[in-house]
Amino acid sequence: MDFKDTPVEANWRQEVRAFLQQEMPAGLRDPDGEGALFGRGGAIKEWRSRVAKKGWIAPHWPKEYGGANMSAKDQFIMNEEFAEAEAPNVGGFGVMMIGPTLITHGSEEQKQRFLPSILKGETIWCQGYSEPGSGSDLASLQTRAVRDGDDYVLNGQKIWTTGAQYADWMYMLARTDPDAPKHRGISMFLFDMKTPGVNVRPLTTMANTQTFNEVFFEDVRVPAAQRVGEENRGWYVGATLLDFERSGIGNAVGVRKQLERMLNYVRKQPEKLEIGRNRNVALEFADRWVEANVARWLSYRVISMQAAGQIPNHEASMTKLYMSEMQQRIAALGMHLTGMRGLLNDRKSPYAALGGLTGFSYVSNVSSTIAGGTSEIQRNVIATRGLGLPRG
Repeated sequence: MDFKDTPVEANWRQEVRAFLQQEMPAGLRDPDGEGALFGRGGAIKEWRSRVAKKGWIAPHWPKEYGGANMSAKDQFIMNEEFAEAEAPNVGGFGVMMIGPTLITHGSEEQKQRFLPSILKGETIWCQGYSEPGSGSDLASLQTRAVRDGDDYVLNGQKIWTTGAQYADWMYMLARTDPDAPKHRGISMFLFDMKTPGVNVRPLTTMANTQTFNEVFFEDVRVPAAQRVGEENRGWYVGATLLDFERSGIGNAVGVRKQLERMLNYVRKQPEKLEIGRNRNVALEFADRWVEANVARWLSYRVISMQAAGQIPNHEASMTKLYMSEMQQRIAALGMHLTGMRGLLNDRKSPYAALGGLTGFSYVSNVSSTIAGGTSEIQRNVIATRGLGLPRG
C-alpha cells in the first residue's frame, strides 16, 4: 500500500479537516470514545445532524441507502481525521458493525428499512453475542429461537451487552437447530428492544461504570423477516460482523493521542513524575510510542484490503489482538509514569493525574482483551486461517 495520499485524497483530507475546525462544537472532544455508543445528548445530536447533512455518517455506503458512494479509502481518511480531532464518531455500532453486515448479507427489504435510520442517527444498536456460559466458545451459545408461524420465539440470556440500556435495536445470535453441529445451528436476528419479554439489567464494572448489561429474553417474538441470512447460517453472518468490529483506524489514532496527553503532562511537571527519576519508565514510553505506530500500519493493511473489495479476516484479528494488548500496556505505562497520583480516578480531584484518566484507563482496559473476542480466540484465528496451522 502507498502510504502517501494521492492529490485527490489530500484535497479530501483537507476538506474533512476544515469541516471539523468549523463545525465541531467547542467542548465536544471525546477522548474516551463513548460518544459513538451512547451519544443522546443535545450536543451530540446537533453534531450528528451536521455530519449527516454532509452525508458523512458512512460515506462509503451506497447512495440508495443514504451513503455517498465514496471509496473505502475516503471513509478511512475521514475516520482518521475524526480520530485526530477527537470528534465523537456518531455512527456507533450501526455504522461500525451491523450496517456493513447488512450490506453484505441482508435482504433488500432489510437494507431499505434499517440503513437509512442508522445514518440519520435515529437508531442505536447493541450486540447480543456473549452468554454466561458462552464467551470465547461463542458457538456453544444456548439462547433458543423456535419458529412459530411467521415469527421466531426467543428465550435465553445474553451478557456483557454494551449499551443495551440505551439501545433501540439489537442484533443477536440464537440457536435455531439444537441438533446440528454447534456452528451450523445458529441464526442472526434483529429486533426492537421494546419488544415484550426483553429485560435489561445494567452491570457495574470495576471502573464504576455501567457500560455492560445482562439481557433476558422470555417468549420474545421476532418476525422471521428480521432474520439476517439463511436459517442456521447465522454463524457465518456473525463472523463477518466480527471482522468489521475488529478493524478500524480510530483506535490506532486514539492510543497515540493518549501518549501525546501523557507527554504533555510530563513536560508540565516532570519533577513530580517517575519518568524524571526512573530511566526504565522513559524507555517504556518509547516502546509504547513505537507500538502505537505499528498499530497504525496494521490498520493501513486492513484498509488496503477493504479498498480492494475484500473483507479482512485474520488480518482484522491481528489488528484487534495487537491493539487491545497494547492498550493495556499503555494503561500500565500511565500508572508507572504518574505513581501514586495515578491511582486516583476522580476527575474532579486536583491531585488526580491527567484528570483521573490514568486510573480510569487502568481498570477499564482490563476488558479490552475480552471484548470483541479474547486474545486466545484472535490467536486461534491467526493460526488457523492466517498461517494454515491445524486446529488443536
